[in-house]
Amino acid sequence: MVKEKTISGWIRDRRFSLRGKMILLISLLIGAASLLFAFLLHDLISDTIEDQVGKRALGIAHSVAEIPELQDAFALENPAAVIQDIVTPILEKTEAEFIVVGNREGIRYSHPDPEKIGGEMVGGDNERALRFGESYISKKRGTLGLSIRGKVPVYHEGEIVGVVSVGILNDSVQTLIEQKARSLWMTLGIVLLIGIVGAVLISNYIKRLLGNKEPEEISDLYTRQEAILQSTHEGILATDGDGRITLINTAASEILNGSSDAVLGGSVRRLLPQNIELGRSYQGKEMVLGNQTVLANQTPISESGAYAGSVITFQRKSEIQKITEELSRIRQYANAQRAQTHEHSNKMHIILGLLMNGRPDEAIDYIRKENNAQHSQLKFLEDRLSDPLIQALLQGKQIRAVELGVTLSINPDSRLSHEFSEVRQDAVLTALGNVIENAFDAVRGKAGGERAVSVYFTDLGNDVLFEVEDTGGGVAPGSFKHLFEQGFSTKYGEGRGIGLALSRQSLTEVGGEITYEEGEAGACFIISIPKEEEEDS
Repeated sequence: MVKEKTISGWIRDRRFSLRGKMILLISLLIGAASLLFAFLLHDLISDTIEDQVGKRALGIAHSVAEIPELQDAFALENPAAVIQDIVTPILEKTEAEFIVVGNREGIRYSHPDPEKIGGEMVGGDNERALRFGESYISKKRGTLGLSIRGKVPVYHEGEIVGVVSVGILNDSVQTLIEQKARSLWMTLGIVLLIGIVGAVLISNYIKRLLGNKEPEEISDLYTRQEAILQSTHEGILATDGDGRITLINTAASEILNGSSDAVLGGSVRRLLPQNIELGRSYQGKEMVLGNQTVLANQTPISESGAYAGSVITFQRKSEIQKITEELSRIRQYANAQRAQTHEHSNKMHIILGLLMNGRPDEAIDYIRKENNAQHSQLKFLEDRLSDPLIQALLQGKQIRAVELGVTLSINPDSRLSHEFSEVRQDAVLTALGNVIENAFDAVRGKAGGERAVSVYFTDLGNDVLFEVEDTGGGVAPGSFKHLFEQGFSTKYGEGRGIGLALSRQSLTEVGGEITYEEGEAGACFIISIPKEEEEDS
């Protein structure tokens, strides 16, 4: 058994291009519509022509029935002799193919064939005219064949005395219909040809609009782009020229959770702050969307030189800060490791030199001395500081200070036994590491004098305090109010103005704070975190 296939299935199996599919389908559509229209119009034309022919026949019949001489002839002994002479000239001048006049019994008084005069009229459609006096059109078969007839009663002195039947043969009518139909089919053929040409032009235009890609390629591309869009961690919104949302990804919906306008067709103007303009490009702009603080970017879209919409991308500021904290901590760890490696390399070279010069005793004394110094520092931190990560941070900073030629001292009165939660521990490590690094930078830039940084920590009282003081000369009074703003720095170079702002943000999130005071010879930063909140959390 042969499996039947639909047109669409056949086209799909043939692997037609988009252009070929569109030309074929549009042509088939136009052809089917034209064919249906042709059949309907053909029926309409047939009915119209038959109606017109019938009315023409009825009109001639009325004219003949109203001739006085014809009406008076019915009273003669031989009506046929007079009536045939009256009807024959009329038949020759009209398009009718027969004019038959009969009496009330249906006996012919006139006929195109004189031999049929006196015979009975054929068709059986005279009753309405002879009995009820109606004028009407009928389609019946007579002696000359199937014809369309106009039937009109003949009156004489107010009484029905006969009937006039004027007919046009159906063959003549069909010939007329065929002539009209030929014109119709020619017109529809031209329409179909124009439709095919139009299908070619339309398919070429659409193909160009689609970048000459096939539907399968477009579908695959859309699927991939949608997957990329929805898997992107950054929130993405696209708008049209009127500010309506035309695209929103999952991340944007999550960030804007709870906002009724964060849907397709919603107004982006209700989501953005009032001072933000659509159509203006910006990068890294801080704003509040929903109940989240984000950093947003906007790229306008233009079409033919006119504004057509925007693409807005944004990410939670807290996430960016966490990444920055992690990078800052990694950088501090890398610096400490580099300093430790450098110091270890220097010591190894000293020991190697002593051994090569035949001084093993001095080498052993040097090793013992360095070991005692490291053990003493480590013992001090272990005894005075219970947090192992803060211990490791300060130990690494001591090694880095040696590499930089800076003296880093820890106040002997320092003591800290309080245990931090993981979140507060991260905040302390971020802030303390950044402040000590800033202190190193401050004293390294000092032209002369002592290059020293001191650290003091305590958990006496209600707060845990860390104090970092340097001899770098301090901060200019006019810079106090900008000291903790992101991007502000008293030093030159790229990537500055992040550490203190990040430290303040980290401490604020856990209920702490960082303040600046003028030290004896430089800057003094104080980090504080309340202990009561720590215990309640």
